[in-house]
Amino acid sequence: MNVAVVLFTRDLRVHDNPALAASVRAAEHVVPLFVHDPALPAGDNRRRFLDASLADLAAALRERGGDLAVLRGDPVREAVRVAKTVGASGIALAADVSAYARSREARLAAACSAERIAFRTFPGVTVVPPGSVRPAGGSHYKVFTPFHRAWQATTFRDVLAAPRRVSLPGNVMKSWFETDRAATLEAGESAARKRLSSWLSHLEVYDEMHDNLAADRTSRLSPYLHFGCLSPRELAARVDGRPGAEPFLRQLCWRDFYHQVLFAFPQLRRRAYRPGAQDDWRDERDALDAWKSGHTGVPIVDAGMRQLLAEGWMHNRARLITASYLTKHLGLDWRLGGDHFFDLLLDGDVANNYGNWQWVAGTGNDTKPYRRFNPLRQAERFDPTGDYVRRYVPELSDIPGKAVHAPWSLPKPPPTSRYPSPLVLDAR
Repeated sequence: MNVAVVLFTRDLRVHDNPALAASVRAAEHVVPLFVHDPALPAGDNRRRFLDASLADLAAALRERGGDLAVLRGDPVREAVRVAKTVGASGIALAADVSAYARSREARLAAACSAERIAFRTFPGVTVVPPGSVRPAGGSHYKVFTPFHRAWQATTFRDVLAAPRRVSLPGNVMKSWFETDRAATLEAGESAARKRLSSWLSHLEVYDEMHDNLAADRTSRLSPYLHFGCLSPRELAARVDGRPGAEPFLRQLCWRDFYHQVLFAFPQLRRRAYRPGAQDDWRDERDALDAWKSGHTGVPIVDAGMRQLLAEGWMHNRARLITASYLTKHLGLDWRLGGDHFFDLLLDGDVANNYGNWQWVAGTGNDTKPYRRFNPLRQAERFDPTGDYVRRYVPELSDIPGKAVHAPWSLPKPPPTSRYPSPLVLDAR
């Protein structure tokens, strides 16, 4: 093969990128390509993060003699057009799991076949490819614990080095390449690898501290994993064997778990996964708006929602608390909450976002679907000093210690008019 095209999607990196590595080995010249797809609208947070990540990827490819072609339009049509223009005999793509991604993959396979262009997909979005770990007689694992055991017993693929050189063909169109690009955010592979190296020193206390809201000792690597700026397989390899690794590897396994659920149940974003699950949700727009803006009158909930608005990210424990409050206390549809998160989160992807929302709402993979989180107890346990609430709810900054949580545990007037009374609907 003389020329190959690598269509980047959620694998924006040069290290441990199976599609890129295989193409560089097989072809003399490689055209790295990303296509902005108008069918996949993204909120401002993810759009900025994506643009910065693409700039960083382009810089890494230029260091190796290549570059990144960035086009706009239908990725299938554009990838085939690029391949025909440069005379490529093959197109490589990282396989993904959402219904849209799999439809794109099928369309690209058909278009390549019609043009006599080889087409091949590669792993790279998860540690273990979805569908490769299955229970006997089933399409996928419906419960996490047996999946975790099977995942741990799996032999993971080898981590691949970044290619030393990427050579563009001589007939490549200069108009495909954006010039003078620079990453303006802490985004992209360079930032991801820097963050990982720095965070590894905290791994030993991860199990003890990762649920402490104020301490903020989570890795914050999830946006980089979502965009593929960091390989989940390489991440697993980097932490494996270190003190404190097991609890973090379990979280990576949860990520893989929801990807294999989505692979088997493409309707995860809109349909309840569990047959017969509750579907009589309230229609309370004022309550929904108060929740979205962080003005429910429940400090721990409002702190989480305001962190999301300010940072495009939210601590995982706060995600559980805020989601449970919306679905189990206010009785509002999990899809409304999931869509709000998906619009704002830097790490918002279909599998993890909607899988976790369904778990909390009792419509998904939780073996205890009637589980609910008491926001006051959660606050006292995971924000015992009240620092997380005071950080994001400035109206309460003068209330000391955990007292910042307690006055709002019952529906009564708050001690300050700057903060609303608790929003309380009848329990479901």
